[in-house]
Amino acid sequence: MLPILQEEVTFDEFINWYPENTENRYELHDGVIIEIPKPRGKHSKLAGLMFGTIFMEIKRLQLSYFIPKECIVKSVDGKSGYEPDVIVLDENALENEPRWESESIITQGNSVKLIIEVVSTNWRDDYLRKLEDYEDLGISEYWIFDYLALGGRNFIGNPKQPTISVYELVEGEYQLSQFRGNVTLKSSMFPELDLTVEQIFNL
Repeated sequence: MLPILQEEVTFDEFINWYPENTENRYELHDGVIIEIPKPRGKHSKLAGLMFGTIFMEIKRLQLSYFIPKECIVKSVDGKSGYEPDVIVLDENALENEPRWESESIITQGNSVKLIIEVVSTNWRDDYLRKLEDYEDLGISEYWIFDYLALGGRNFIGNPKQPTISVYELVEGEYQLSQFRGNVTLKSSMFPELDLTVEQIFNL
């Protein structure tokens, strides 16, 4: 990840700066514009397959949710903006999102049912920065897919092994459950999703 500009910018300056039709991805981290490596290889495959799997679950259960191709989630303090690997939005809540229709910006946590981030070399962002901001926003569930076991031992244990961390919001705070190997992923948001960690990481 490389900073694009030396000076700090506001969230609106970041949005106005964001180039159209770019092949790159950018996020705002505490006022600094960061170029995010595009998902490649297994990272891209995992994100794509989970997009499809959850889309099918939404359709099967006839939920009023959808998965946008892209959007930016604005932090509560307005200093950061993230573009998740996968995000599930509540269609009914978007009428209260002032910037959704014109800019695909999410500002309220209750618009989001689930965010999935697939860990890459910038794993600290997923386990620290984004975790805190998603919790502050009140986002119901946040899943971290660490298929290469890149995260620090404080986050995925010792010895490190491929892990899915599921953070569920309970009374305003995230409660963590972790899943490895042939253990079935459990989620309050999608309780009938019957997949083990091995099945997901080997899709």
